[in-house]
Amino acid sequence: MEKVMAELKSLVNYWQKYDSSILNNMLAIGLSSRKNLCINKKVLKGKSGLEVDSRCRERTAHWVREKIQAKEEGQVVTDIEDLELCEYFENLENEEEPEDNMMMEDEKGEGQYNTVKYHAKVLEAGIYDLDDLKEYGKEKKFCPYFLARRAMEHANIIVYSYSYLLDPKIASLVSAELSNDSIVVFDEAHNIDSVCIESLSMNLTEGTMDQIDDNIDKLEDHYELYKSKHEDRIKAEHTRLISSFASEGIGQRTERMIANPVLPKDIMKEPVPGNMRKIEFFFIFLRRFSQFIRKDLNIENFGAREDTPKTWLKRLYEDMRVTPHELKFAAERLFSLMTTMEVRSIHDYSKLSLMADLATMLGTYDKGFTIIVEHNDYRTESIRDPKFQFACLDASIAISNVFEKFQSVILTSGTLSPLKFYENLLNFKPIVGKSFQNTLTRKCIRPMFISRGEDHALVSTKFKERDTPGVMNNYGKLLEEISKTVPDGVVCFFPSYAYMEKVISYWYDNTFFSKISENKLIYFETPDLRETSIALTNYRKACDSGRGGLFISYARGKVSEGIDFDGHYGRCCVMIGLPIMNNQSAVFKSRSIYLERNKGIKEGEFLTFDSMRTASQCLGRVIRRKNDYGLMVLADYRYHNKNYYEKLPQWIKTNREKGRTNLTVPIAISMAKAYFIEMSQKQLPSIERKLLQRLLLSKEDIERLEAESLAQDAGLETRKRKAKESLVNPRPIKILIKQEPSQ
Repeated sequence: MEKVMAELKSLVNYWQKYDSSILNNMLAIGLSSRKNLCINKKVLKGKSGLEVDSRCRERTAHWVREKIQAKEEGQVVTDIEDLELCEYFENLENEEEPEDNMMMEDEKGEGQYNTVKYHAKVLEAGIYDLDDLKEYGKEKKFCPYFLARRAMEHANIIVYSYSYLLDPKIASLVSAELSNDSIVVFDEAHNIDSVCIESLSMNLTEGTMDQIDDNIDKLEDHYELYKSKHEDRIKAEHTRLISSFASEGIGQRTERMIANPVLPKDIMKEPVPGNMRKIEFFFIFLRRFSQFIRKDLNIENFGAREDTPKTWLKRLYEDMRVTPHELKFAAERLFSLMTTMEVRSIHDYSKLSLMADLATMLGTYDKGFTIIVEHNDYRTESIRDPKFQFACLDASIAISNVFEKFQSVILTSGTLSPLKFYENLLNFKPIVGKSFQNTLTRKCIRPMFISRGEDHALVSTKFKERDTPGVMNNYGKLLEEISKTVPDGVVCFFPSYAYMEKVISYWYDNTFFSKISENKLIYFETPDLRETSIALTNYRKACDSGRGGLFISYARGKVSEGIDFDGHYGRCCVMIGLPIMNNQSAVFKSRSIYLERNKGIKEGEFLTFDSMRTASQCLGRVIRRKNDYGLMVLADYRYHNKNYYEKLPQWIKTNREKGRTNLTVPIAISMAKAYFIEMSQKQLPSIERKLLQRLLLSKEDIERLEAESLAQDAGLETRKRKAKESLVNPRPIKILIKQEPSQ
């Protein structure tokens, strides 16, 4: 997000040289979670994002504000001893709303919204990343998070995470008010199918179920205490539920931390069933649902069991007399109950909310979903570790709401290949599908495909070969030689974290690390984000100091997806093996069957597609700017296979030459030395001009394109005019009616 906002600022600064008024009508904001935008020190004491959300709600909920206001007005109010408001939120709420009719005319005399005037009292026009919003909030004493949420309605550009559009629990709160004619751009969309599936999938473990039962007990105790003091509010809620939806008429949309977990079109638009309105009955419903999930988890047989949602719900009804119709209302009913009882710390009931969301999902969805109960991890068959999984199998379900609502949706990525595969996975037909070449000032991308080690033995991370000493020795020798040859920074990716640990342990015992560390300092990515962040900082320092560094990471980790190694931080990227995803899990096997039956995609095809896009994403970390250069080493003989090679993106394939495939380690190292000698040479101005002429549009090119665009517009206007004329003076239409004989 920070890079997008930085590029936007750079673009606008350039644009202002030719049009100084460009910022007058532009408001661009970056939006993130409360934890990333909050400036209230007391709220930020929360360790997790959910705890920060909970502390925020304690200070901004409508009933908290009403109670404190009533006390200030002299009314007698109970249970407010430890209540306090957020001054930043209150300042924003008390700010006078600007007038809605502030319009200005543009050069063509057409009305245009003036964001400068509109936001003069709240948020001035401009480009605001997260740090800018926080600084602005501190200066004006406004809450940056709610300021950004309020400004979304008037912003020209909004930058935020995929989840804010694809996850219904968040999208219906944050993105519901976006206009249908908004242009939606999914950048780095190569993994969008995985994001869609994760947004509609849920897991429960035995430990989670223990916490859920504790949550139910705690909430029931809170209810008994609250009922003794506020019986009138309990009766009022019951009356409201008879004639309206569960969440209708309670609080404000901004108070909710998580909305209904199903897509907007699937939300029930009817009152809560009678047997769930009474709070005591709702607690019985929660306990029955919890007991049935525990029953599934407690079965002693090892392995995995799979059910369709319909089959599972049938068993649920037979055992617990809970219907699918009741399940659909679980999430909304719980939210209504917690709001009625003025529950302050939603963090204390987060696991119960998770189960209520699961119940609503189970009652709503059937096709494209499955239920899998795994009683142990396939890698540790002797250790019991049960897990209940409600898994989405079809990525098109989550994104369907985006395609239906917005007129223009753009998917873009440097590794969005092959395009046809995404059309099938996401179930859409693009109006335009284009693949563009990199606009580099010289031929600086150098992929090398290594098939054999120094001893001429094949190198690969195939399951049967990966753990042999010969393969690990050859990979270690490859990195050792690269550390001697490549200047500055080298990044190395393993296919998985588990394999990375195994190979690193072997290299350490066989002195490979001691040899590599003579040339470069070594750093690692770990599952701990803080450790990885510190390692990255020190790695950059090592490169800046001239010592050089080797950063060892793994595919599908944080580094491979979001960290750039531009300039001297990434002069070489090594992809150890083929990053094939885990195909032994029960969820993957179920999804493979679904894809083959419904999309015509075989398991092998999907594994190849996924491994190639993952490898491409790792390799692309080193080329981030026009003047970057770097080696890309693909170390596995399977990359020479046409079936794998064809799935690579075009920018790698066009730079692949016959002499750089099926290499041994010594030959690859000699080619690497020649490459860096070539890159060290200063480019002649005449050659640079020719390259620029090929890459950049000249004035004549722009004028030609403008003329073609005007001609297309003129043709469109002519067609529209003829269509209108045909409506005014319609041609006679002959209708032929065939009369059937009477029966």
